[in-house]
Amino acid sequence: MGTATSLTWTKSSYSGGNSNCVETAAGQLVGRTPVRDSKNPTGPALCFPEPSWGAFLGAVKAGTVG
Repeated sequence: MGTATSLTWTKSSYSGGNSNCVETAAGQLVGRTPVRDSKNPTGPALCFPEPSWGAFLGAVKAGTVG
């Protein structure tokens, strides 16, 4: 696995310019989606299994997570 800084990160489209943002490096690690706090780009990243991350995003979009 590469280091978190060697990945290409994308900020959430729902960030709206506020400071409560996450970034993902989806599609760059087989079977996993790295997620990090955009305020701390050199800090740790959490890696979620792709199916779990997809289920989480689906729940957020459906409004069942809040």
